[in-house]
Amino acid sequence: MAAVAAAMALGGILSARKVAQTMSKKITPLKPGQGFSANLATALLVIVASRLGVPVSTTHVSVGALFGIGAITGEADTRVVRDILLSWVLTLPIAAVLSAAVFRIAAG
Repeated sequence: MAAVAAAMALGGILSARKVAQTMSKKITPLKPGQGFSANLATALLVIVASRLGVPVSTTHVSVGALFGIGAITGEADTRVVRDILLSWVLTLPIAAVLSAAVFRIAAG
């Protein structure tokens, strides 16, 4: 567990700035009221999901809220959103294959 925690912390340290830059500047330009709306929508959805026991990623919900604002204003960078969605779609099967391989090696 400590190794996993350390790896996750290292990933956060190395990638947090890039994620923050993408979310704050690359998905869509925001005015203060739009940023407030996106944050409020994110907060409400995460609270409701938590109350219902539904596991959600705050980052995923926030990206969706930001894209929603960009879709309404017509200023969303669909290439950036496409790249984010592709990374999310690929993450699950890649993690499954890697964990199966690690388990196979570790189990002998």
